[in-house]
Amino acid sequence: MLRWGIVGRQRADAGVCPPTFWGIAATPMRVRRFLKRPASPQQFISLTLISEPIPLLPTLPSNMSMNFEDCGKIREGYPRPFPNTPTNVLQQLSLSGKVAVVNGASDGIGLAVAEAMAEAGANVALWYNSNNAAVDRGKELTAAHNIKTSAYKVDVSNANSVSNTITKVVENFGRIDIFVANAGMAISKPILEQTLDEYHKQMSVNVDGIVHCSKFVGEVFRRQGFGNLIITSSMSAHIVNVPTDQPVYNGTKAFVTHFGKSLAREWREFARVNIVSPGFFDTKMGASPSCVNEAYRMSALGRQGHTKEIKGLYLYLASDASTYMTGSDVLIDGGYVLP
Repeated sequence: MLRWGIVGRQRADAGVCPPTFWGIAATPMRVRRFLKRPASPQQFISLTLISEPIPLLPTLPSNMSMNFEDCGKIREGYPRPFPNTPTNVLQQLSLSGKVAVVNGASDGIGLAVAEAMAEAGANVALWYNSNNAAVDRGKELTAAHNIKTSAYKVDVSNANSVSNTITKVVENFGRIDIFVANAGMAISKPILEQTLDEYHKQMSVNVDGIVHCSKFVGEVFRRQGFGNLIITSSMSAHIVNVPTDQPVYNGTKAFVTHFGKSLAREWREFARVNIVSPGFFDTKMGASPSCVNEAYRMSALGRQGHTKEIKGLYLYLASDASTYMTGSDVLIDGGYVLP
């Protein structure tokens, strides 16, 4: 392995000048960039390069090694066994007998997710805040799929409300296998036009709500020794949406995404955590006409998404088909964020 360096540069009117890169390891790329600089009457007309071997790292101490056996001693209990799950993919996607909690489940993406869980055989707890349509939707799912459902009125911005409701769900259903933290809100205004109350409202639902749900269901998962958290973020965590300025909403979703990844690491011993980042979907929370038109223009598929098109992704993440997946953030946006 060689280290490149410039020994000296010679001007037309002088001797050897002190080298600019003296004492700095210069790669061939840096040298090429240097040679492409514009010339001037005082520029250099010659370049001398040297190469010398880089000394190898010192030998590892005798008490250190990189073999598999020693790594196993450092992380006791590893490697872990493969999961005892079906090999048939349709059986992997079954949620029969499992318990799923979905918040923001009255309509839109949340309702579609609740439907997906029920269609796959899970018993479902539907959470809502102001829209009590979740009560009737739950009854419809029970009748259609012969599963158990229950609807709960919950304010996710209130820690006590979340904690108490999770306790009720465990009492009613026996456990929680899957929790979909989907509740959210958007106020699409520039920060200079938003009130502080509007700012705090978005933070309390989009950030505090996710933290509250994660903390209290995480305690359940740890006691159980298993669990699966799916967080709904947004493509707005990845890009600055146009043409509407909504910096607070975008910021809350960026938090949600990185928070979820951090939980995947923290909960690695007992639960999986993944994030879904939807683009424009045809829901009541959908964008203004100007934004929708921009979605048509920017999306590779040239349209919004239908909520039925997101059900399969949540089901995959909730099921045994994704047992080797944690800490992932999955965009589903029709190609909107592509360059």
